[in-house]
Amino acid sequence: MNDQNSKQLDTELRDWPELESTAEQMVPLIGSLYREKAIITSVFGRPIINRSPISILKAHKVAREMGQAISVLDTFPVLKAMSEMELGSARVDVGKLAVMYGALNVAQQNETGRLRGFLDKQLLCAKGTPPVLEEPRDVVLYGFGRIGRLLARILIEKAGNRSLKLKAIVVRDGKAADDLGKRASLLLRDSVHGPFHGTIEIDRERSLLIANGNAIQVIYANSPADVDYQQYGIENALLLDNTGVWRDEAGLSQHLECKGISQVLLTAPGKGDMPNIVMGVNHHGLQDHKIVSAASCTTNAIVPVLKVLQDELGIQHGHVETVHSYTNDQNLIDNYHKGSRRGRSAALNMVITETGAAKAVAKALPELAGKLSGNAIRVPTPDVSLAILNLGFDKAVTKEDLNKLLKDASLYSPYYKQIDFVESEEAVSTDFVGSRHASIVDGLSTICDENRAVLYVWYDNEFGYSCQVIRLAQYLSAMTTQVFPTQEAWHEYQ
Repeated sequence: MNDQNSKQLDTELRDWPELESTAEQMVPLIGSLYREKAIITSVFGRPIINRSPISILKAHKVAREMGQAISVLDTFPVLKAMSEMELGSARVDVGKLAVMYGALNVAQQNETGRLRGFLDKQLLCAKGTPPVLEEPRDVVLYGFGRIGRLLARILIEKAGNRSLKLKAIVVRDGKAADDLGKRASLLLRDSVHGPFHGTIEIDRERSLLIANGNAIQVIYANSPADVDYQQYGIENALLLDNTGVWRDEAGLSQHLECKGISQVLLTAPGKGDMPNIVMGVNHHGLQDHKIVSAASCTTNAIVPVLKVLQDELGIQHGHVETVHSYTNDQNLIDNYHKGSRRGRSAALNMVITETGAAKAVAKALPELAGKLSGNAIRVPTPDVSLAILNLGFDKAVTKEDLNKLLKDASLYSPYYKQIDFVESEEAVSTDFVGSRHASIVDGLSTICDENRAVLYVWYDNEFGYSCQVIRLAQYLSAMTTQVFPTQEAWHEYQ
């Protein structure tokens, strides 16, 4: 631990009541910026919207563990000054701004006037413009399984900043008694991800779920042709198909024939020429496509890491082995299954199976076509998986340099929302349940031997992937916003 971090820790031990009180004062400022000005705040990539004071303090602690000496005493003045400014819609990393401001070593730098001048410069493009509070785009969830329910949770959580609005959920015609109540219960309680943060009411007469004040129509249908979305007031909607029943354009185009639907996003790997998008890597220029795929959870986990490595070191060849939590298509006990090994008990066995993730990489990173092989082992855990990347590079690299490259990527690169980095001797899979990143590099496990390396990459194959899907949905809906500080300003500071 360096001297700066040691001093920061001593301050935390001595001043904990002040730190907690400051974090409590930050909560209404963060909420007001989010709801009134459409400003999304974070601390070195960790979101602080709709978080408790303790969670806000934890976000600062994670930043310190990554080498950034910062506390709420640094970020609170930034938030307070921003709340008094006329700003347009933006994503603002108050952690980075606070670090940049602190590095100026300006005498009496905490004076409001000096801080305001700094922010005027850094937030120039957002300053003086009215908040961009676009009408939200209607969203329909077609299918309400593991991914569908997590997408619903995230969409409901984000309802306050008017980007995407969950209007309807389509499920198969329910014949069970109180089908609506059972589906509401599954949304409200989750054995892996915990309870829903909020309230859910049921309007059985109108087939509505009312989640945190948002009315969501539940539509029962056995095929896309059975639904006219316009009769529910749904227009120009983005439909997220979570069923996996159709994975080609011919099958998914059925949704586009429905009134009220204008675009389809598949939450599974697409077949044929359908664009398979890993948000953050190859999304550019695909906003107007009518049917796209968000690829697989594993593809989303490994592609951002491979992109960083390819750009800096060049990848000659490699093998991807995924240690993957079991999924709903496996049997709990031995029973018939169209895939022989997947018929054996998921709760009792490690099951070798295939993965298309290595081949799918080429759709996002064409320069790696034919360079990667892959396989998978399903293991008796319900969530969080591990990708083991065995790679050969064009040049030699040390463990320290390789870890620094990926750690820096998690903090400063355009892939900071996709890549996280951890160095902990105690880290195990359950520590990453609920991670919003597509992947988390386990730095202590990295192995290097000249131009060969083995990397261990964790990923929440349910929630982390769902966050990637929502990011892609926002992009497809033209809901992307300016990011501050800009990459140029941050690199200039460094």
